[in-house]
Amino acid sequence: MANEDTAEVAQLTPDDLLTTTRSVRKRLDLTCPVDIALVRECLRIALQAPNGSNVQRWRWIVVTDPDRRAALADLYRKAWQQRGDERTGDPRVHDSARYLAENLHRVPVLVIPCLELPGEELPHGNQAGLWGSLLPAAWSYMLAARTRNLGTAWTTLHLTYESEAADLLGLPGKVRQGALIPTAHVRGAGFRPARRLPLDEVVRIDRW
Repeated sequence: MANEDTAEVAQLTPDDLLTTTRSVRKRLDLTCPVDIALVRECLRIALQAPNGSNVQRWRWIVVTDPDRRAALADLYRKAWQQRGDERTGDPRVHDSARYLAENLHRVPVLVIPCLELPGEELPHGNQAGLWGSLLPAAWSYMLAARTRNLGTAWTTLHLTYESEAADLLGLPGKVRQGALIPTAHVRGAGFRPARRLPLDEVVRIDRW
């Protein structure tokens, strides 16, 4: 799909890409289909991300079937109604998150990054290395999508009902979900860097 900001996306510098790739909710085009070939291109790039010992335990579920998307959206909305609809943080973010919860079934592609574990149980103790072998790849997918004028959002709310989602997706017990990434073309032009805390408020040198 070509639209008014395709050229702008194609000309992004690395710094622009990293600072203007936003979680897109209200600006997702819910009426335009997404070519699965674009999603595959983004995932092929994502597979170059770093991962522990190059074991590559990541697995990806790409959901395009309308009935299955609707069923996942039902779980997502159920979780939102239970704990997501609490007014905390930025009101604008809350409003856009609520919009996504209400319209997730209309998003043409839902990408679910997963990990295939050696056994069916998550390890005890610190799991930073485990999930650190999946999350960089998921972010790479979102960056690659941005360069193709696809909007994405990082969500995990459906994991409130992880087992129900796993049954819906036919996942074996040793496969665990890490996120749910809505993917669609974007309406409108341009994204700006988000407001963040000043660097000196979050950085310490040598010790706390």
